[in-house]
Amino acid sequence: METLKFKTNIKCGGCIAAVTPTLDTLTGVSKWEVDTANPDKILTVQTDTGLAENEVIVALKNKGYNAEKI
Repeated sequence: METLKFKTNIKCGGCIAAVTPTLDTLTGVSKWEVDTANPDKILTVQTDTGLAENEVIVALKNKGYNAEKI
């Protein structure tokens, strides 16, 4: 299992609701969460199939959110 972490601009429950369908349907995502209490709004994605970091970044960008690998 691999853990990917991203700094995002996902800042509230509404934002999380907006990206949930996208992140839930990405191939290889087994679990994900956003720490909205952290000033960097850290998205943690767990994958067991070698999901590419760029796939997460592009998927969020298509929904209007930014993600930067940390």
